[in-house]
Amino acid sequence: MKKSAFTLIELIISIVILSILMLFLYKSYAALNKSNALLATETQELKRTEMIKKSIYLDFTTALSKSVKILKQDNKEDVVFMQTKDSLHKRINPYVAYIMKEHTLYRLESLKPFKEYPLGADSEFVVDKLGEVKSFRTYKSKDTKNELYLVHILFKDKSEILLKMKVLNS
Repeated sequence: MKKSAFTLIELIISIVILSILMLFLYKSYAALNKSNALLATETQELKRTEMIKKSIYLDFTTALSKSVKILKQDNKEDVVFMQTKDSLHKRINPYVAYIMKEHTLYRLESLKPFKEYPLGADSEFVVDKLGEVKSFRTYKSKDTKNELYLVHILFKDKSEILLKMKVLNS
């Protein structure tokens, strides 16, 4: 008489093979999750950096002619005041300031002009934190025909932004 069932050995071997396959699938799945998390982190960082670049670029290129004022604080820090057509908070021709305070770069937006630094107690503005920085420097070209600016930001994570811009309203 012929039996048509599996033997115990055949059953154990098939379970071991299935277990090995499941182990490799689990390791692949875990590696995929790890790479997806890393990709999401890197994408967020790139998005944040591009948003900062876009904001600075639009502020400087749409600044009203001769409105950009650079106050040198030390060899790693500048304060910049300007009036621009760019607004993150839906204002018309807002006054914008870039200020570095305790190694953090801030963008301030107000309906009233910024006149002095440190800012007065009566100042009203909206604050946007741009990130932890080592230095924030702004340079103006000596060319009197064009208002050209160079902005250099060195972040604590060693990434940096270097933008050369021309005020389009000059």
